[in-house]
Parts: sequence; C-alpha cells; structure tokens
Amino acid sequence: MLPIIGVVVVLGCVFGGYVAAGGHLDIIMKALPFEFLIIGGAAIGAYMIANGSTILKKTGGDLGKALKGPKWKKEDYTALLCLLFELVRLGRANPMAIEAHVESPHESDIFGKYPKIQHDHHAVDLICDYLRAAGMSFDNPHQVDDIMERELEKHHEEALATAGALQTMADGLPALGIVAAVMGVIKTMGSIDQPPEILGKMIGGALVGTFLGVFLSYGVVGPLAARIKAIHDEEARFYSLIRDVLVAYLNRHQPNICIEVGRKNVPGHMQPSFFEVEEALDAVKSGTAPAAAAA
Repeated sequence: MLPIIGVVVVLGCVFGGYVAAGGHLDIIMKALPFEFLIIGGAAIGAYMIANGSTILKKTGGDLGKALKGPKWKKEDYTALLCLLFELVRLGRANPMAIEAHVESPHESDIFGKYPKIQHDHHAVDLICDYLRAAGMSFDNPHQVDDIMERELEKHHEEALATAGALQTMADGLPALGIVAAVMGVIKTMGSIDQPPEILGKMIGGALVGTFLGVFLSYGVVGPLAARIKAIHDEEARFYSLIRDVLVAYLNRHQPNICIEVGRKNVPGHMQPSFFEVEEALDAVKSGTAPAAAAA
C-alpha cells in the first residue's frame, strides 16, 4: 500500500505543481501515449535483451513483493526461533531422533507446526542440510559458519538480480527520453513551414519525451528497484538467523542460549523481546502450538 501512496504523491506533486504554476496539461496528455510507447517499449525491449528468462520470470514476483512488503513478519521470526529450539533441543538430547525430521521435513511433525516456514524451500534446506552434516560429524563451527555464509551470499546475490536489472533500466530511461525528444524534434523540423503556435506545441510535445524519461527513472523505476533491494536485504536476515542458531548449536551451547543468539540478530523493528520468546518457548515445552503456527 505504501508504494502506491508514494506513486500518487509523486504524480500529484509533479503534475499538480505544474498546473498550479499555470501550465496546461493538453500538450502533455496529447503527447504522452506516443512518448510512453517509445520510451516504455524501448526500455522493456532493452530489459529483455539484457536479462535472461530467469530474471524476467522473477520480475513479476518481485514487483508484487514491492507492493506487499517483506515476506517475514515479527511472528515468523518468533516461529523460526521456536522451530530451531525444538530441533536443537532434540539434537542435544537424542542425535539419532533428529534424522527423521531432517531427512523428511515435509512429513515431520516438528516442521508441520510451522507451515509457512515448512513451505519455504531455502529455509528448510538450510536447516536440514547443516543439521544432517552435523549428524555426519561435520561439526567444525568455523567451517560451517564459513560455508553457510557463502551459501547465504550466493542466495542473496541471486535474489537481488531483479533489483539490479531494474536499476540499470532506471539509469537508461533518461537517455531513452532524449531519444524520444530527438525524434520529436525531427518530426518538428519536417513541419518547419507551419505557424509558430503549431511549432511551439510540437516542440513542447517533443520535450515531453525528456520529461517522461527522467520522471520514470527517478520517480518510479529507481525507487522501485531500491524498495525491492531493501526487501530482499531484510528477508536475508531471516536466513542469517538460521546460521547464527546452528553455529551456536555446533559450539555446544545450550538450546536457550542458541535461541538468544538468534534473537539478538533479528532486525530491530521485528525483534521479539526476551520475554516474548520465553513465553513462546514455554508454549513449545508444554506442547501448545505457537500462535504463528496457524498463520
């Protein structure tokens, strides 16, 4: 919702200020569809040339993400801490018993309590792969931390591909606006024998191309790319929390300490308090499903 409000504010201020200053919208509105076709069509075509099918498919999902906001909410971080607590507590008490959960997470009754996390393949793979490795005696905390860090960086870099591609498009839009403006000038020069009032409107229409390219770049596409990047940066913290807890587990800390290490690395505006986590863990210990598990 906030991005939509932002677009409305941008449009209202730009065009409202123009009208308030005495400008007339008729020239802009007459030229806008054609200029938008030239600039927008060229930008989309260039986007298709520059990017592979994988990024093109991800673009739609990331644009939806920009409107909806980050996937993970505060209750999801609490649920993840509860899930990891159950797993590391079981792994500490009975290492053999954890195998069934990491080998078949979609059939696991522990993972089943947290359906939103269970349906996120990257989160499940991270948890299961490294708990499985720990069961195979690959339990050097420093090595695991390094490997997980590289895997998280690779995943994050792939997730940011759309944001980078859109930023590249934003950088090119002003130049495409100049292309459209030059084409408008060429058209005007072909009608140089027309009266000044007609030539003035034609030149004004040509300048709409420059305006539209700059406006789309700095008022729409650039901010959209920045928002997508910010969302992916925030979501990456969710997966980093998994690394923090599992590395603490491999360092032989007690389950509650592992969870506290993870809690400290939750983004500030999403971070549950110590007492909120303790309450959720008490519910897990008593067999009561966390509130977020039903989400």
